[in-house]
Amino acid sequence: MPVKRRSASPAPAADRDLDTESRILDAAHTVFLLRGTAGARMADIAREAGVNQALLHYYFRSKERLAEAVFGRAAVRLLPPVVGILASDLDLETKVERVVAHELQQLAATPHLPAYILAELNHHPERSGQLMRTLTGLDPSRVRPDVFAALGRQIDERVRAGTMRPIGVEQFVVNLIALCVFPFAARPMLMTLAGWDAAGFSAFIEERKRTLPAFFLNALRP
Repeated sequence: MPVKRRSASPAPAADRDLDTESRILDAAHTVFLLRGTAGARMADIAREAGVNQALLHYYFRSKERLAEAVFGRAAVRLLPPVVGILASDLDLETKVERVVAHELQQLAATPHLPAYILAELNHHPERSGQLMRTLTGLDPSRVRPDVFAALGRQIDERVRAGTMRPIGVEQFVVNLIALCVFPFAARPMLMTLAGWDAAGFSAFIEERKRTLPAFFLNALRP
């Protein structure tokens, strides 16, 4: 007997059980972040969520749709607050302190997220614009005027005053974010090299919250 194909659209909102949908997303979050989209199987997600595979397809239709939903829910907590901090009228020192505190706190809660995001971008580079919109809520073309302009003016003022060495605003932002993200992207390697267990890595991140802002800012002083 032929299998009746479902429509490509997700389940109608009125027919959704939000508790079931949330449980599926929680399970998919666990599986995708550990195995990536390519390595994850719908059967594993269904087992983790305690539902059958037909229910996964009813709510999300495909693994790709589910992966996008998981990515959006997890990653949206990372970058939008950073965009808001960097584009604000806060002084430069406070911006650095708040970005570091936010990124390390969020990444500590989802330590596999950076490796997952990097893997997704490497496998789907054409999605970078879409992912940027998911992460920031902005069109990529708006990130520069919304973030870089305000931050660039502050950097230029410090350089003219002789209290900061010249640095491009893009270099400033990338260096700051990279110093936050790298320990999590390289977490298994760092834990092996340093001989840390999970508690040891957590202690390292707590120390980094205290020391990274000063390290970053001191590196820019003449």
